[in-house]
Amino acid sequence: MEKLQSYVAGRWLAGEGEGRLVRHAVTGAPLYEVTSQGLDMAAMVAWAKQGGQALAAMSFHQRAHMLKALASHLAERKEEFYALSAATGATRKDGWIDIEGGFATLFTYSSLVRRELSDERILLEDDWIPLSRRGGFGARHMLTPKPGVAVHINAFNFPVWGMLEKLAPTLLAGMPAIVKPATDGAQLTQAVVKCALASGLLPEGALQILCGGVNDLFDQLGPQDVVTFTGSAHTGQQLRATPRFNRCSIPFTMEADSVNSAILVEGADAATQALFVREVVREMTTKAGQKCTAIRRAFVPRALLPQVQDALLAKLGKVVLGDPAREGVTMGPLASQRQLADVRDKVEQLASQARILCGGHQQPFAVDAEAPEAGAFYPPTLLRCDQPKESPLVHQTEAFGPVCTLLPYDDEAELLELVALGEGSLVASLVFNAGQDISALVAQLGAWHGRLHLLDPVSAEESTGHGSPLPHLVHGGPGRAGGGEEMGGLRAVKHYMQRTAVQSSPGAMTQLSHSWTTGAPVVEDRVHPFRKYFEELAVGERLLTARRTVTEADIVNFGCLSGDHFYAHMDKIAAAESLFGERVAHGYFVVSAAAGLFVDAAPGPVIANYGMEGLRFIEPVKIGDTIQVELTCKQKTRKPRRTPDDLPQGVVVWDIKVKNQRDQLVASYDILTLVQAKE
Repeated sequence: MEKLQSYVAGRWLAGEGEGRLVRHAVTGAPLYEVTSQGLDMAAMVAWAKQGGQALAAMSFHQRAHMLKALASHLAERKEEFYALSAATGATRKDGWIDIEGGFATLFTYSSLVRRELSDERILLEDDWIPLSRRGGFGARHMLTPKPGVAVHINAFNFPVWGMLEKLAPTLLAGMPAIVKPATDGAQLTQAVVKCALASGLLPEGALQILCGGVNDLFDQLGPQDVVTFTGSAHTGQQLRATPRFNRCSIPFTMEADSVNSAILVEGADAATQALFVREVVREMTTKAGQKCTAIRRAFVPRALLPQVQDALLAKLGKVVLGDPAREGVTMGPLASQRQLADVRDKVEQLASQARILCGGHQQPFAVDAEAPEAGAFYPPTLLRCDQPKESPLVHQTEAFGPVCTLLPYDDEAELLELVALGEGSLVASLVFNAGQDISALVAQLGAWHGRLHLLDPVSAEESTGHGSPLPHLVHGGPGRAGGGEEMGGLRAVKHYMQRTAVQSSPGAMTQLSHSWTTGAPVVEDRVHPFRKYFEELAVGERLLTARRTVTEADIVNFGCLSGDHFYAHMDKIAAAESLFGERVAHGYFVVSAAAGLFVDAAPGPVIANYGMEGLRFIEPVKIGDTIQVELTCKQKTRKPRRTPDDLPQGVVVWDIKVKNQRDQLVASYDILTLVQAKE
């Protein structure tokens, strides 16, 4: 029997001795053995730190382009992964969520970082914070890559996505990873890792995989390392108690399976009830209910319970359980016989406090497969608990399969009490009529959930669904759900970096950030900065413009041109009674006039205005005031050329300060321009 190899310190190695046997979820045929005995954990950690040095030396954009290329490389070989996914019992649709959903996460993170972060090696996450009266001392918060390794312990239900949603922000942060997949499904995870390593896109040591137990891996970790875990709450709690994690203050992020909810809000009409039924059935049957986000408790107003129950039973009755390779099969088996035994046990526990309406394993059920008894098949199972307050097991027991319990409630107060009995979950869906005000309910449910999915007939047309964690949004939850967070856009990248408060002079901060800080030295040149190519511009280069006195004609003409006849600009009497005491210029006139002062009109390297950020109007500009502009090159970011024929260019951020004759700041903002480069 083949032993699944691990990638350890640059070599593919199999563990020693007899391993755990993994069988095909549909046919029961032996697939491979898994063991990690005898593998050198210290060597893995040392090799990873070598790869971390190479990653940390790359800029954010270099890492993001690496990630994009890796996603493209993996996507080209997706059919190989679909073939292995079938052995886990996944249908093609299930595999798509896992495999192509994983690749999409890589693409999303690559795009997010290239769009929102500068092409630097460190991340400065806030604006300059003045800490002194004259502005010569201040601070910013800096994030740098941790010079350690991230150990990712993943669950069996998403062998690809579960790895990649953690790996993307880890690599982008400049940190290497050791991936430890669950034994069931490890063959698929290993195949993706093999493909990634064979691409040559990753630095040596950036990615390793450990198939089997962790052995003494945790003993090799220190204060610069990170551990993440996805799986059962029980296992996660055991890992969290690892003495070395506490002794070395090793961050441990836990995302645990929880008893998630779907809530049909009071007053739901027939169409809204149908949405609720659709969502519950989809979450029960997708991946055979083996999702950490799947709906386990379905709360329904007691008066609506009979019709909702009938609709659920009718829809579940149409589910075809069997071999996903067969036409017409809509739900496959569980991942393994071990998982099947666990679900059976948990359903028996639930059935002690709830009544089985359909499914379960006590009665025969139809399976469209050649040898149903050999596979890990379990039917969609719906239970009903009429006394949920007196039935703690329905709130504490999760059958990790196609299992859900219907729970009636009498009013909103009781609903909130029942939801809280789950002690925290990853997600809850609230299904309600279009236009119905549920703001008070949402405010009270928020503390118990990592995500709230508000589903009405409007959002239902485009919703990604209850059980779909998205790269842009936090995935995690309080209490039983683990108390951790994954993804959430750039939040996830920051998790693998160290935040440090840096206090300095403006000049030192400019050197550190490669971005001009107010108060730092400036450079002035007789050549207008708009006449210079991208390479010729220096960060801190400043233009002090000519002056312009604002007249009544300016205000009247701008009002007529723009159509903005607001009283503070155009009505002398009303303006006199306002907080301004007299007429003032339009804020957008000040911006336009400022552009007229600093723009060089002749053709040159400046290609286009790319945007404006952080506009603030600070002091009013009145008739007779004189304004002047300080234009300073704040930051430069070169844009990559997609083809040799593309015009070389970069984005330049300019700091704009508009002042009056009293040297008071009247407006401030940044503008971004596309500037041509020489090469």
